[in-house]
Amino acid sequence: MMKIDEIISNALYEDIGEGDHTSIAVLQPGIKGRANLIAKENGIIAGIDISEKVFKRLDPQLEFKAIKNNGDKIYSGDIVFSVSGKVNSILKSERVALNFIQRMSGIATETAKYVELIKDTNAKILDTRKTTPNMRQLEKLAVKTGGGNNHRMGLYDMIMIKDNHVDFAGGVENAIERAKLYVEKNNLDIKIEIEVRSIDELNKVLKKGFVDMIMIDNFSIPDLRVAVDIIKNKYITEASGGITKKNIREVAETGVDYISVGALTHNIKSLDLSLLAKI
Repeated sequence: MMKIDEIISNALYEDIGEGDHTSIAVLQPGIKGRANLIAKENGIIAGIDISEKVFKRLDPQLEFKAIKNNGDKIYSGDIVFSVSGKVNSILKSERVALNFIQRMSGIATETAKYVELIKDTNAKILDTRKTTPNMRQLEKLAVKTGGGNNHRMGLYDMIMIKDNHVDFAGGVENAIERAKLYVEKNNLDIKIEIEVRSIDELNKVLKKGFVDMIMIDNFSIPDLRVAVDIIKNKYITEASGGITKKNIREVAETGVDYISVGALTHNIKSLDLSLLAKI
């Protein structure tokens, strides 16, 4: 997995290239100043520490002061943090810092809305792999900041038998058997989850066993309720497919353990934040 420092370095290089010609041309070298990050709308803030890493990565001499904490509810007009030092350094790293914190805060804000809708049920919100390339680690961190939970990080930390795997393997029984043998042969300490598309497939999975978690995919609310009842807490359950704010409450009330929501990371509006010079 790409390290956060590497993600930041790549982002700075992408933006700066051979140099910030505007700041070099317009500003006197070495002048110092301060800028504040101001919230332009309400939301949940996430990625303050990532912004600090961006500024310090470019110029370790910059002074960063956090006013808010990750996970705080912020309101329009709030100061989130201040950064001071060489103005050229602040402006050179401004856009990258904003890109990270705005995106992460948008994800945290959206996640918190879903969490709030089911807060008095036993269900928990999960994210998915529907993330921006090279940003998965940070986007999943933002989900946690918003009160959600992380599903697998990638293909390497869990066996997730999806519909295509089942079809290419010739059925759920074959897919499960091969997954079980693979884990045993390679002495892997990873869980096995399988997706089911019907009550018939679910019954085949229950008869076969050897899984840790069952994803109940694109079921109607009545069928989801039946599926959860059939499983009877023998396996961890996950509801997936077509989850929205309008139906998530009904989904949670079926008794399912987890609800995965792809929209947390792939259909997000960044939170409106601005870095403004303090004159």
